[in-house]
Amino acid sequence: MFDRTTISARPSGVRAMPFALIPVPTWCDEPVELREMRAFVAVVEEGSLSGAARRLHVSQPALSQQMNGLERQLGVQLLVRGSTGVRATDAGATLLAEARAVLARYDQAVAAVTRHAGAGETLLRLGIPLELPAGLLSGPLASLAAAYPATRVQALHMSTAAQIAALRADELDVGLVREHPIGPDLDAVLVVEERLGVLLAADQAAKLAGPGGIRLDALAGLDWVGFPRSGSPTWYDEIVAILRSHGLDLGPAAPEGQELIAPVKLAAVTAGGAFALAPPDWREPIPESLTWAPLVGHPIVRRTWAAWPAAARRRDLGHLVAALEYREPE
Repeated sequence: MFDRTTISARPSGVRAMPFALIPVPTWCDEPVELREMRAFVAVVEEGSLSGAARRLHVSQPALSQQMNGLERQLGVQLLVRGSTGVRATDAGATLLAEARAVLARYDQAVAAVTRHAGAGETLLRLGIPLELPAGLLSGPLASLAAAYPATRVQALHMSTAAQIAALRADELDVGLVREHPIGPDLDAVLVVEERLGVLLAADQAAKLAGPGGIRLDALAGLDWVGFPRSGSPTWYDEIVAILRSHGLDLGPAAPEGQELIAPVKLAAVTAGGAFALAPPDWREPIPESLTWAPLVGHPIVRRTWAAWPAAARRRDLGHLVAALEYREPE
């Protein structure tokens, strides 16, 4: 998540001075981030890690690791895990009350500061994933700037799962996500569709290419250079299903937290025995030893949606969404 606000601890009995209008708790010796507090509250309220993971749109293993790390950080057991779910220990109940108070105060502080904006500058927080098509945002953002000159856009790079969680936590105003969000609390419109091709070694491409490009099943025996499932579970599962249906072995899973940035893709494919998916207008320079080729029949189509809270009533946000909305080619 993009919010890196932390809550510092002070020794017991020492009165905490205000910091960003958020009261400072005394139960922690190390900084605890707001996202960790929100995650812990979700786990206790849902009564299970699986339910909290669905609510936060993260993977259950990642959430479990986060809770274990929080317990190690604080030096106390916070949760009792059983066959029927999880419940808070006495220490966990104390953390729950403190976390709820801190989060409520934080939300109040943000709302109070936002009200001061009035007719002045307004902030619109925009989530952006990797590999957006060239020019996708330039036109809509220029239109927004002309129509609402007082709106300042803050662009934040985040995975799809992190964007959806941030939208639900009121930490993001609009996100560009790789899967349609589920639930009545978020609205979404399609922004762009991209027919993905493959990056692979030039000598391999020369052997595999045929009329119209490379058949997906011709990539059998090569590993897919993928991204962690937790970043966009639905999109990941869609790709995996297509690859497996064509007889492909996925190879080793990407490590959690590994961003599939261009240098990672290029290095993995250059090392040999692997392929990566990429759009036709990929802006990164491709080394001579590699090549991009279309997939015959275009079996893998990547879609990007603009998602925002259904309760939002901001005109500047509506203007941007309308400018981003996908239109069929004429």
